[in-house]
Amino acid sequence: MTKVHERFLKYVQFDTEADPHSETCPSSMKQLKLGEYLVDEMKTIGITDAMIDENGYVYGSVPSNMAEDTAPKLAFIAHMDTSPDLSGANIKPRIVSNYDGGEIVLNRDLNIKMSPESFDHLSHYIGQDLIVTDGLTLLGADNKAGIAEIITMAQHLILHPEIKHGDIKIAFTPDEEIGRGANLFNLETLNADFGYTVDGGELGEVEFENFNAATAKIKIHGTNIHPGAAKGKMKNAILIAMELHGMLPVFDNPAFTEAYEGFNHLNDIHGNVEEASMLYIIRDHDMKKFEAKKAMFKEIEKFLNVKYGEGTVDIVLTDSYFNMREKILPHFHLIENAKTAMHSIGIEPIVVPVRGGTDGARLSFMGLPCPNLCTGGHNFHGKFEYIPIQSMEKTVELLIEIVKCYSNWTA
Repeated sequence: MTKVHERFLKYVQFDTEADPHSETCPSSMKQLKLGEYLVDEMKTIGITDAMIDENGYVYGSVPSNMAEDTAPKLAFIAHMDTSPDLSGANIKPRIVSNYDGGEIVLNRDLNIKMSPESFDHLSHYIGQDLIVTDGLTLLGADNKAGIAEIITMAQHLILHPEIKHGDIKIAFTPDEEIGRGANLFNLETLNADFGYTVDGGELGEVEFENFNAATAKIKIHGTNIHPGAAKGKMKNAILIAMELHGMLPVFDNPAFTEAYEGFNHLNDIHGNVEEASMLYIIRDHDMKKFEAKKAMFKEIEKFLNVKYGEGTVDIVLTDSYFNMREKILPHFHLIENAKTAMHSIGIEPIVVPVRGGTDGARLSFMGLPCPNLCTGGHNFHGKFEYIPIQSMEKTVELLIEIVKCYSNWTA
């Protein structure tokens, strides 16, 4: 049986960076290469119905082995793409064996180091084996670790028929990192009653609350005149962009927020005097505060267009996903069974709100209640991303225990 970290190290060799500027699905065709590889691997381990559809979604199942099957059809879901925040190409992972608790040199040439002074959670993993980056790319544990854990769980169930279970459904999605992971998800093909995304962080995390999320795409139209003759004529789009940002509350910023506190995050800005563009992500767990944040952007748009002329500022707000709490509470057995499974294998549950989103949030509103589970990783989307091998192995155990919980469960 292939070890979970060996699978993971294979998967990160596939560059699956999502492209937020593309209109296709998947947004980057290179995601299909990993999807096709996963289908072949799933068939090799005995998932005979593994397939990839025309949009790059991968599906498969492990059929029930129970004579009287009263268990719900349970899905485990992860995403194949990586964040466009940092390159996902040419990833060179390294295993730091028997971590000693000190500073880890990621890249000696560039003097890139990771230390417990900056990341205190490193101290939790003394004596364990950490997979780290070379300081030039992200690692891809978000979410290839989840894929590796799900497939390893499935192979274990196939090789151990003495473990009784209902129908286990598997799906891997493209483009989760750019908010489109559930756009073309086929719930009929999946055919599940309940699900879990395996897309969280630290070992023990279980999440059923997430941000309400939107994007604000902003175009600012200026007028470029030679600065020597610009008086009364020039309209500098860059300066208007700066003014717009200055009108937002200073502390509604991810650098100043935690837990249930929302934010407006300037993710992207480009421009010159003639034209500027800005991209904000807007987040809040509280729906009223979320709507107020969006309304503020429209008020700023109105004010600047009065000041500088109609059509100067154009803001397009697009909702991405909503807080899944209301969809999970009627099916709270999903959380209770996850916690029971954790306790049974010595994991302390960490129930926290997601300061982000998962495919599970969208899927929950589409009719598949789907909270989120840990993968074991840390520092996603950046060069300091890492994951302990032991946390991946324990997550595989967790998924198997959840399956066992549902083999004896009735609605």
